Amino acid sequence: MSSPVRVLDELDAELRAASGLVREVPDFPEPGVLFRDISPMLADGRALAAVVAALGRGHDFDVVAGVEARGFLLGAAVAQAHGTGVVGLRKPGKLPEVAHRVDYRLEYGSASLELPAGTLRAGQRVLVVDDVLATGGTLNAACELVRSAGSEVAAATVVLELTALGGRNKVPDVALHALLTA
Repeated sequence: MSSPVRVLDELDAELRAASGLVREVPDFPEPGVLFRDISPMLADGRALAAVVAALGRGHDFDVVAGVEARGFLLGAAVAQAHGTGVVGLRKPGKLPEVAHRVDYRLEYGSASLELPAGTLRAGQRVLVVDDVLATGGTLNAACELVRSAGSEVAAATVVLELTALGGRNKVPDVALHALLTA
């Protein structure tokens, strides 16, 4: 049984409208999984503007760290809207020089994220941006990377949190803001 997508800020009419563009795809990536596809929401100009505005709202930060891959899109837009820079937290093998790397476990295996050299500085307040919070492994690794550079995680913000997977529990020491939940 699917849980509906809920908008956490019911006063945001634009975000409420954007949430209606989230598509449910049954049995993807495997049987029994109900995939929430935010691609149609990101493809709509008004919806994207509402999402970008909400992701950065109420956070005090010096730079944005976007998690590969859709976190890049969202993070760059949030950074531009707030006049800050953006750093892409990458999967291995994509960077010419790596400052730090974090390996982490996923539900079905393991993965890694890398921080590009020369990007974050000690003391910077970083807003970590990603598209979906599921089990929390990726977001936790992203926050570890930020801290490994001596920077502070000002907050983490995601478009959609899949609450049944308990990912929020993996980042208990981070101010975490989800725009939508399912």
